[in-house]
Amino acid sequence: MKAVTGKDFAGALERNGWELLRVKGSHHIYGKKDNNVRISVPIHGNKSLKKGLINHFLKMAGLEEKDI
Repeated sequence: MKAVTGKDFAGALERNGWELLRVKGSHHIYGKKDNNVRISVPIHGNKSLKKGLINHFLKMAGLEEKDI
């Protein structure tokens, strides 16, 4: 799996229909209409997200690695 920053992952969510609901500190909370799932993406500069967190977010968002 390639290294993905929080900014990159947030962009992938937006390209796939997720919208930014609010920002709380360095965490951007995304949601989708007709879906109760909320994804809180930590955006800490250019720091990469950990592999397990990326996999968790992908599963929650219904995305695949190629969608990033």
